[in-house]
Amino acid sequence: MNSGWKIQRGPLIAAAAVMGLLPLLTSNVNLQHILILLVMYAGLGEAWNIVTGLAGQTSFGHSAFFGIGAYAAAVAYWKYGASPWIGMAVGSLIAAAVAAAISYPVFRLEGKYFSIATLAFGEIVLQIFKSWDYVDGATGIIIPVAPASLLNFQFHGLKIPYFYIAYAIFLVSLVTFLAVERSRFGLYLKAIKNNQDAAMSLGINPAKYKLMSMVVSAAITALFGSFYAQYILYIDPFMVFSLDLSLKIVLLTVLGGLGSVWGPILGSALLIPLSEYTRISMGGTGKGIDLMVFGLLIMLVTSFRPKGIVGMLTARPRAAKGGA
Repeated sequence: MNSGWKIQRGPLIAAAAVMGLLPLLTSNVNLQHILILLVMYAGLGEAWNIVTGLAGQTSFGHSAFFGIGAYAAAVAYWKYGASPWIGMAVGSLIAAAVAAAISYPVFRLEGKYFSIATLAFGEIVLQIFKSWDYVDGATGIIIPVAPASLLNFQFHGLKIPYFYIAYAIFLVSLVTFLAVERSRFGLYLKAIKNNQDAAMSLGINPAKYKLMSMVVSAAITALFGSFYAQYILYIDPFMVFSLDLSLKIVLLTVLGGLGSVWGPILGSALLIPLSEYTRISMGGTGKGIDLMVFGLLIMLVTSFRPKGIVGMLTARPRAAKGGA
């Protein structure tokens, strides 16, 4: 496992460095916006990959944790005048606590039943916030404009500061995935994914480690939700708890390569520009087209390479080596 990390460490560091330099190469705010979304979704994919790629538990409810983070940061500033950074920390803790609370009953389910349960959980949270007067229900929250500063988490007319905040959270997500993957914790998750009964026979507690993976994943996902709220300065339940958001996280990771640190990066690099292009070029009439195209890409890629784009890129070198 350590040798595999040494092999991919150089290219991974180089790719992360290039991603960090990209917004400096253009003054086009639209391109900078796409780059912000790209690193955000790549980070969300890395967090989701801990639960699904390593532990094998397919969640369709991660938008709930994203939304909790968004509302925590927004409410902290809107109602109490607290720094959005404090709201970000609080949102991450709340999301982790909620993940722990729901994980015990939900992880008793397996396969498609677990996936349906997470889907239902996301919808329940959406309905709660939609009718909750404390957060203005379906109307949503307009975050008050404050003087531009890092403390206020607002940079009027500038995209680059937002990019580097999202990029920093992305690095946290990336490093966390790698740390989990290379740890004993990660080995336990992989053992559970491959054969839960065999893992139990070795003394591994599946419920415990799956719960831990969900808590870590939820906490990171909430960080991105808090960032997003401050970035657009307006949120509503339909925006931050949407099924579309959960599906994008799932689709980009599966297409890129489930269980691989490269998967969310490659998938995000394809999905986000496609999504933004259809949104801008087709407006409201293009809603959902990006997901349909992406779904078609996944069908084609996984039919030939179940490991996604990562599987396609690694297949040739292995084939060549075998032929030699």
